[in-house]
Amino acid sequence: MARRVRAPKLETRTNRLKLPVQRKPIFITVAPGIGLGYRRNQGAGVWVVRAADGHGGNWTKAFAVADDHEDATGESVLDYWAAQDRARQLARGGGGNGDRPATVAEALDHYEQTLRARGGDSVNASRVRLSLPPALASKTVSLLGARELRHWRDGLVKRGRKPATADRIARALKAALNLAATDDPRITNAGVWRTGLVRLPDAENARNEILPDEDVRKLIAASYQTGSAFGLLIELAAITGQRAGQLLALTVADLQDGAAPRLLVPSSRKGRRRRVERKSLPIPVGLAAKLQAAAVARRGGDPLLARDDGARWKRIPVLTFRQACAKAGLDPKLTPYCLRHSSVVRMLLAGVPIRVVASVHDTSTAMIEKTYSRHIVGDPSEVLLRRALLDTEQSMAVVGNVVSLAGRS
Repeated sequence: MARRVRAPKLETRTNRLKLPVQRKPIFITVAPGIGLGYRRNQGAGVWVVRAADGHGGNWTKAFAVADDHEDATGESVLDYWAAQDRARQLARGGGGNGDRPATVAEALDHYEQTLRARGGDSVNASRVRLSLPPALASKTVSLLGARELRHWRDGLVKRGRKPATADRIARALKAALNLAATDDPRITNAGVWRTGLVRLPDAENARNEILPDEDVRKLIAASYQTGSAFGLLIELAAITGQRAGQLLALTVADLQDGAAPRLLVPSSRKGRRRRVERKSLPIPVGLAAKLQAAAVARRGGDPLLARDDGARWKRIPVLTFRQACAKAGLDPKLTPYCLRHSSVVRMLLAGVPIRVVASVHDTSTAMIEKTYSRHIVGDPSEVLLRRALLDTEQSMAVVGNVVSLAGRS
């Protein structure tokens, strides 16, 4: 155990509250190259760590509230002795290189840069950033606790977010924190966010809106009324069921026109994928003709789908989509992802094997069964099930209508 350093002015709350209020912390040395500071505030004071960076300088970071007016919790509120241990942990825990430990906000910034470098959707980081309170965003990653992360995620639901939305935001934060832990060996508390941000029950099915084919046709027609480019985007999304990122990554060269037209759809950037693969996907002749006409003036490497002004789509505009839903007489709260859900269920009800459906939609059979099983045993699939039922009443009716021939019993 590290030797405890005595400092009468800082050891007790009584002595700390006698200090003058000032912005500059009072530091004591708790280990070679490591200092623990206390900054006296109007309210509770703050513990600060100062560590040498190995290059002739040092860095400082406030990491916890002092137990001046409330009892220590062991996490966000620390007494003098616990603050010493935490300061050492921050400065050199896990063999760190002396650089200042990253905050949650900085971990998100790095995660966003990594997403852009990989061609992923950087909006995932933006959603988290907009949902984080300043206190949590400025906290050092290695000091996070499971309780405060769970409280933050549950608070999103209390403020009106759907459980699936809160879960999606939390998963993006977990990805950012995992990346930070990979880059900095001093971050050894990865189990904190795995426990605190465990998935909410039934969150997977919260937004799985399934539209009947007639409503999908109405929505496509209403989208074309909004604009020809937007209508083509929605029609392609409805027919193929691909994610927006995959559709917007299509190039003119990916359209294989002819008697049996198809698209070479790139794989998504979900999970740990590093390489993009293209999969052949058949499309209707009519849709292929529309795509060919829209891209007639573009080169092979240009985007297949573009806005009316020729600019590249960055994402499916949700507001425009909701306007199209309203025109079609549908729930304006629907999201573009309902087209993907509807495509999956449409194929399942048509008898397409689950493995093929999963491959076409760039997902797994396990996810198909987990997410959509409740839709393929409902009323629409009843027609398919009845074809396999044994109807004994019909057989008895046939037997009763048989007429005996003369001379035979």
